[in-house]
Amino acid sequence: MIDTAIPISLGLFALAMVLTFLRLMQGPDVLDRILALDTLYTLALAVVIVLGILFRTDVFFEVALVMALLGFVATVVAVRYVSRGDVIEADPPADSHGH
Repeated sequence: MIDTAIPISLGLFALAMVLTFLRLMQGPDVLDRILALDTLYTLALAVVIVLGILFRTDVFFEVALVMALLGFVATVVAVRYVSRGDVIEADPPADSHGH
């Protein structure tokens, strides 16, 4: 059963990645492209997990964990940059009490 499910799932993930890549190239908006990039990252993460199941090794799961963390941070940084124009605030907001 698993010998059939793994190739089918890898094929479907590959198809989803191709369609998501087309969305990444077409846009129409920067936020759509960021969302497509995040989706590609998630699909790559799923492929790594399926490969971990296929090869029966824990290394792929550790890689998937690191990929998930990096993908989350990259998405937050990209959206913050697009929405605010910077990633890190240069000056903290002034306190209402004048401190």
